[in-house]
Amino acid sequence: MKKIFFFGCVIVAFWSCSLDDSSNEDFHFEILPIESASVPTEMRFGEVYTIHYSYFRPSSCHFFNDLYYVAESNIRTIAVINIVLNANENNICESLTNTLEEKSFNFVVNNIEGTYVFKFWQGEDENGQDIYLVYEVPVTQ
Repeated sequence: MKKIFFFGCVIVAFWSCSLDDSSNEDFHFEILPIESASVPTEMRFGEVYTIHYSYFRPSSCHFFNDLYYVAESNIRTIAVINIVLNANENNICESLTNTLEEKSFNFVVNNIEGTYVFKFWQGEDENGQDIYLVYEVPVTQ
């Protein structure tokens, strides 16, 4: 009896697991270009600076999630990551025009000297190459 019960549980577990990856997700992530940014003209070692940036929110289903932020040596690459709710019968997405979102983040200067290069992603050109808004900020003591 125990063997039949165990075998039945294994069969039920096998059928309840789906390997189908085509299930409908309720959301996805999208990287959005940064429209403008405001960085200081120079920075001092050990100080904390607030860097402001803005981007256009494309629809009522786009919501700020996080920053794409990669630090390589003295270069900082930055873009906006939005969570996008998928449109369905319960969620109607409306296109937005000129809805500029303004955000900021704090940046701690860890280099004693040199220059920080901030690259704010602004999308791709017609050849699929990334376009950046670039600021070079010297570090003073």
